[in-house]
Amino acid sequence: MTDTASPVAGPVDALLVLSFGGPEGQDDVIPFLENVTRGRGIPPERLEEVASHYRHLGGRSPINDLNREIIAHVEAELSRRGRDLPVYFGNRNWDPFLEDTLARMRDDGVRSAAVFATSAWGGYSGCAQYHEDIERARRAVDNAPTLTRLRQFHDHPLFVQRFAADLSLALTEARQQARDADSDGAGVGTGGEPRLVFTAHSVPSTADATAGPKHLGGHLYSRQVKDAARLVAAAVGVDEYDVVWQSRSGPPSVPWLEPDVVDHVRGLATRQGIRDVVVCPIGFISDHVEVIWDLDTELVDDTEELGVRITRCATPGPSPEFTEMVLQLLNEVETGEMADRLGDVPSFGCTRNGARCALDCCPAPSRRT
Repeated sequence: MTDTASPVAGPVDALLVLSFGGPEGQDDVIPFLENVTRGRGIPPERLEEVASHYRHLGGRSPINDLNREIIAHVEAELSRRGRDLPVYFGNRNWDPFLEDTLARMRDDGVRSAAVFATSAWGGYSGCAQYHEDIERARRAVDNAPTLTRLRQFHDHPLFVQRFAADLSLALTEARQQARDADSDGAGVGTGGEPRLVFTAHSVPSTADATAGPKHLGGHLYSRQVKDAARLVAAAVGVDEYDVVWQSRSGPPSVPWLEPDVVDHVRGLATRQGIRDVVVCPIGFISDHVEVIWDLDTELVDDTEELGVRITRCATPGPSPEFTEMVLQLLNEVETGEMADRLGDVPSFGCTRNGARCALDCCPAPSRRT
């Protein structure tokens, strides 16, 4: 396994949780989506289509509350350990904006902070864009704190362990549903093992091809997703599974990672007669809109007519294992002692003040309508 060296910051004054952001009410939805898509030439009708997903949920994305829950768990564990370390919250696209949070940290006397970005992955959207956020925000805030971002964590033992525990529960539930259907005639039984499908956010194929340092051949994002899926599947004793993608937002003319989760599950039903599917959202740490809408709503609705029963695995964000993982990653930058890694795919180390992990690593994708 190859890793970049992680700059050791020494003890920090604070921890900053950095995330994507989401609207808090109906009036926020379109302005939020305009922030997300600024400079991409996305037509208004496409924004309205995506806005309908948020409006279906009352105009409020769960993501901010889910991140506050993660923060509360980290704060509680720090307190239990007797450490007085403030934890701040900043976003890329909505309140609390990162720039505002940095200004508050500076005014509170914070001089150095570790940054936990809520993405396990390499690539532009999951990694490099967070470096850009940090660099941009520090330029906007005079005397901003020094920021050291924690490393990617797709194969951290606790990340894998928590997903495996929840996946085991989902598989048990799906197996029971299949047995019940076979025994009482309520629907179509499968007479076999539920199919395990891992899913993560799709990205443009060109963006994945350039993800990671050039000397490692790119495709870092998709390779990490597949590596995490392999580790979790092995932990629950499943040999056969699929890795698919979801939530693409680009025009049809631009290739994105495929197959799409809905197309794939429909194909399992029509071509193989599979009726019980366990979906593990390996690419997501919390149940935000792209989990609740794309999986719990669209996927379920679009495959129900085929008699497919979807069982969805939980995400790890609210768990004690996830909290402990965050604190282990924090310990790495304060002590230089790296935690164990389980995977076979490179996972890159910390960066300071928005610097990229490697020269020419994960360039921004072309912005085409």
